[in-house]
Amino acid sequence: MTLVKKIGFFSALILPALVIAGYYGGGWWNYSSLGFVFLFVPAIDQLVGLDPSNTSKEKQGIIGEEFYYRFITYLWVYVQLALILWACYVIATKSLQGPVEWIGFTVGVALVTGGIGITVAHELGHKKSQLERFYSLVLLMTVGYMHFYIEHNRGHHLHVATPQDPATAKRNQDFYRFWFQTTFGSIAHAWQLESNRLEKQNKSLFNIYNQMIWFIILPILFYGLLTLDFSVLSGKFIWQIPIFLIVQGILAFSLLELVNYVEHYGIIRKEISPGQYERVNPMHSWNTSYLVSNFFLFQLQRHSDHHDNALKRYQVLNHVDESPQLPYGYPTMILIALVPPIWFSMMNKRLEDWERLAIVG
Repeated sequence: MTLVKKIGFFSALILPALVIAGYYGGGWWNYSSLGFVFLFVPAIDQLVGLDPSNTSKEKQGIIGEEFYYRFITYLWVYVQLALILWACYVIATKSLQGPVEWIGFTVGVALVTGGIGITVAHELGHKKSQLERFYSLVLLMTVGYMHFYIEHNRGHHLHVATPQDPATAKRNQDFYRFWFQTTFGSIAHAWQLESNRLEKQNKSLFNIYNQMIWFIILPILFYGLLTLDFSVLSGKFIWQIPIFLIVQGILAFSLLELVNYVEHYGIIRKEISPGQYERVNPMHSWNTSYLVSNFFLFQLQRHSDHHDNALKRYQVLNHVDESPQLPYGYPTMILIALVPPIWFSMMNKRLEDWERLAIVG
């Protein structure tokens, strides 16, 4: 892998730096991270273009095990925790002025915790290492979305592109209806998966071994401890801190679900017998290989290869020509997804083309 690509994955650190700089700039500068993600990155994507190159099979094993790439994801965990602590300090000092700064600041933090933080949590949560899985849960705890660890790994990857998957959007389903389907459907499915696991072990649903119970308690404890600590230091109850933490968490996981919407919109695997579907293959996820946005998203946009081999590390994920391709990178596509008429006019034709290829295949 070239030196440019190795350094490129550190570019995710630009976003928290912009949130901090925007705060100290004051006023509308708090929206600099928003402009960077949704204006600057798409523009650079178009200038730099696609990167269809892949790591050779001979080098995949070596590059896939390089600690350098794991270090970046490990580092991110501490950066995100530090940002959350700093944001609570900012709120405790009551230095944000008016709704313009409050909204820009909160959205900026959510772009960090949701746009990149959950992406890193997704990468780490798939790995066998206990340390990486722990880091994944820490990141998910900061946004109050820990059930994703269960539902994504044990649910979504099994049922993707089928009616049983709450994270697969149906044809002509707009994002706003999908949000309710995936948000509440994934929680319900995670409970069911955990219930099934405990039943096989002859354990009650309500006991200390139920991960879902812990995944509810831990974010509450985390938010509560932050509120308590800063309230004690300030000498009075800082009620704005739990409100901020909850709102940034909702925005963060909504960003995740926007990505889910874009990744799997309308794609359904063939049903080969009642309730049985063909094996997941590279035709079952929307992809895009724009170089710059893939740096920020740790190559999440090479999504078909990820579903084909969930243990594969981000730095060696392949671009697959045969996969259905999005016209733009994720930052642009999630903006389009927020405007259903434009989304449908752009994507339904591509979906029809995909269906023709899938039938031939």
